[in-house]
Amino acid sequence: MSKAGSALIATVLALMGTLAPMSTRAVAEPVTVRDAFGREVTVAAPPQRIVTIFASNTEMVAALGLAGRIVGIEAYTRFPPEVLGKPLVGGRLGFSVDAVVERKPDLVVVTPARQAANQLVEPMERLDIPVLVLLHRRMTEILDNIRLLGKICGVAERGAALAAELQGRLDKVRSEVEGKPQPSVVMITGRLGNGLLLIARPGTYTGDAVLTAGGRFALDSGAIAQVSPEAILKADPDVLLFAGSDKDMKELIVRPGWADMRAVRAGRAHTVNRAELLIPGPRTFAGVEKLAAILHPSVVVPRPPVAKQ
Repeated sequence: MSKAGSALIATVLALMGTLAPMSTRAVAEPVTVRDAFGREVTVAAPPQRIVTIFASNTEMVAALGLAGRIVGIEAYTRFPPEVLGKPLVGGRLGFSVDAVVERKPDLVVVTPARQAANQLVEPMERLDIPVLVLLHRRMTEILDNIRLLGKICGVAERGAALAAELQGRLDKVRSEVEGKPQPSVVMITGRLGNGLLLIARPGTYTGDAVLTAGGRFALDSGAIAQVSPEAILKADPDVLLFAGSDKDMKELIVRPGWADMRAVRAGRAHTVNRAELLIPGPRTFAGVEKLAAILHPSVVVPRPPVAKQ
């Protein structure tokens, strides 16, 4: 073969080598998921600009390693530190469609609380901005939502791995408390201006946390979270939990009648971390582990805190 022919073949092979990676490079394909409202939500490619409404959704997206993609949050978001300072798109007075649109999102994640879904879903649909509605009514839904967010954000394997790790932690707690006597529990999650108290109840993720940690309900308020102080005194739980500060707990149990409660007399009135047990997300699973250690101190070893990087 002539030198010219050899040179031509070499050139063609070199070009083929250059073009081959381009031809085999993965091309992003649209992803469609179904949200809590039964809506089909499609993204053309993994979203890079995400607005997360409510702390729970922000924490789940960040736990997937995507905090850098979050471009807007709402005013009550306090965690993780790397999202603080992001532009706000809503707060106590509601949510601003203009503020959301200004962030140029390619995905909005919202939960139907404080009228957020009513204020944002329809406008986002009209503007052809994908909006995903999530509900966090049970611990299982938290895991499902982590998987769902992983899928729509293009990190499905990461979402599946995180959900599996959290499920494993729940399974470990269940195995530790299995067969042990279940103390009766009242967990106070808030106080209202009219004197009524909010408590954890069946059919909610906070209720799931109590049951998974090896407790049982001393008081079942049904579908209503509000109860009177008298109802809690009458229930006389083995363990009283207060999602808040030690100061507020002490202020509560010095009121008439509370000092005579079984849990207070036995030294089993405890505060628990509000963020871990009242914000449904990855931190809730740490809350369950700590709750199990409170309810079953002789058999449950608290999980050591994760070292800061």
